[in-house]
Amino acid sequence: MSDTPVSEMSFEDAMKELEQVVGQLERGDVALEASIALYERGAELKKRCETKLKEAEEKVAALTLDGDGKPTGTTPVDGL
Repeated sequence: MSDTPVSEMSFEDAMKELEQVVGQLERGDVALEASIALYERGAELKKRCETKLKEAEEKVAALTLDGDGKPTGTTPVDGL
């Protein structure tokens, strides 16, 4: 596991670590206490990925188009 706080991870880094966590849990060769810690870290990573995806979706949805359908800029989205 990375020492980077989940709240500071990019989507790509969080997804990569989440895949590693899932792999370790699926193998089942981790002690119970370590499995619990991995599960908790995985839950945080999943939430981070979902948050980053939602932010990206909101930015895409905020794109403004001209009459020909070409992007002309963005419209601010609250909270971004």
